[in-house]
Amino acid sequence: MTDVVETARAWLAEDPDPETRAELRALLDADDLPALEDRFSGLLQFGTAGLRGELGAGPNRMNRAVVIRAAAGLAAYLKGTDDSSGTVVIGFDARHKSDVFAHDTAAVMEAAGLHALLLPRPLPTPVLAYAIRHLGCVAGVMVTASHNPPRDNGYKVYLGDGSQIVPPADAEIAAAIAAVGSLSNVPMADEGWEVLGETLLDAYLDRAATVVRPDGPRDIRIVHTALHGVGGAVMLSAFERAGFGDVTVVSAQAEPNPEFPTVAFPNPEEPGAMDLAFETAAASGAELVIANDPDADRCAVAVPDPAAPAGRRMLRGDEVGALLGAEVARRTAGTGGVLATTIVSSSLLRSIARRHGLAYAETLTGFKWLARVPGLTFGYEEALGYCVDPDGVRDKDGITAALLIAELAAAAKQEGRTLLDLLDELATEHGLHATDQYSIRVDRLDRITTAMARLRETPPTSLGGLAVTHTDDLTVGSANLPPTDGLRYTLAGTDDVSAARIVVRPSGTEPKLKSYLEVVVPVRADLPQARTIATTTLSALKADLAAALAT
Repeated sequence: MTDVVETARAWLAEDPDPETRAELRALLDADDLPALEDRFSGLLQFGTAGLRGELGAGPNRMNRAVVIRAAAGLAAYLKGTDDSSGTVVIGFDARHKSDVFAHDTAAVMEAAGLHALLLPRPLPTPVLAYAIRHLGCVAGVMVTASHNPPRDNGYKVYLGDGSQIVPPADAEIAAAIAAVGSLSNVPMADEGWEVLGETLLDAYLDRAATVVRPDGPRDIRIVHTALHGVGGAVMLSAFERAGFGDVTVVSAQAEPNPEFPTVAFPNPEEPGAMDLAFETAAASGAELVIANDPDADRCAVAVPDPAAPAGRRMLRGDEVGALLGAEVARRTAGTGGVLATTIVSSSLLRSIARRHGLAYAETLTGFKWLARVPGLTFGYEEALGYCVDPDGVRDKDGITAALLIAELAAAAKQEGRTLLDLLDELATEHGLHATDQYSIRVDRLDRITTAMARLRETPPTSLGGLAVTHTDDLTVGSANLPPTDGLRYTLAGTDDVSAARIVVRPSGTEPKLKSYLEVVVPVRADLPQARTIATTTLSALKADLAAALAT
């Protein structure tokens, strides 16, 4: 008998879920050692993203046993702080087991002496983030895997300031989880938690509507897709409350469905995910397409573009970030506010902040860092995450971002312009900041480790014909940035390219090695020529990166 079989049998004996017990029993009966080793070879690690992984039996999967231990560890952490008798609010999306994991968390919190509040039904992550501050909670939990594949789920933890956990809290919570031991040591209440009513959602929607001006223009035809997530009804209510009446939904994707049947990946950035939205927009004559990811903390934007293959072009996260950042900057100029983005996002926001007399900050990737910028007025990350109301939701919020971009598009239309025209104006004023990505999806995480090690051992001296003038190994950290696994290359300019940079880092949520590219091209007289230079330079950079990262 192998160790893994003994471990699996011990796990089976205390697994509270009939489904995962049946899965595990079938694997044991079949003597399927590879499958057992996959589930028991390690632990699903708790970090700054909380937990995220594939559903299934064993410690290396998302399941009730893992979640109950995570909840017990979080409760122990909170009990060891000044928040020992506070309230914890718990939200959940519509993925498989999300409601079960949320109820298990509530039962653990109540038994630990913390009062648990459950959101009334599957709702967007921004509603949970809002609830923490609105209700004065000491912590919040959101059960979601955001835009991951259907078989995944996750467990995101917020503290009382309404932002996601960062070190050292993540390590301290992880240590408390490790100390839990057997599930028999975890008390769970049968009652006592409170299910919140619709008044919380009403309060969130009232707050969301304040991001647009009461007298602002609303004449814009919109298509919205929820991508089978929980944002559909909430987004429609937000549009209605804010005064946007001409909204067509992608009906096949409007209702929550944990199988995400019409898309390969429920992420608006993935190829094909926006096809139905573009078809609906073509049929309805929509001037703006808005997509939320499944937990609606992200917002994707597409606009008519005759040059695009489908007649619609998805704006990059950096483009939407620049548009929203410039609008917030105009409204808050001279107030002492701060515009912030991440080290992998475009540097255009820095120039916008300077133009409007605002401060600027850069953080590591993720809203867990952006939300903590002192004096934050607006923050964004290129992965379609935007925070336009940090005092209301101290996290990315795809609902409020959609409202503000809709008002901006309506205002441009009123003036006979489009969002693309606004982007051209920003390029003319600040230089064309062109960005792109090169990503490698891997089947084994050690391939990422090997590629990063090779880059450190043999750093490139030039990329895309541009000399590498400086390399930052981000594992070292700095006065402004905590250590993280990544490399940043600063590249020399030329007569045509004033600046360029590349950041290479492993994804924190997917089995990907990601590279983020930016080139800045001055717009002297001819914007199309600048775009050609930028496209050519980015293509050369990607080709050299592909060779350097070949795994």
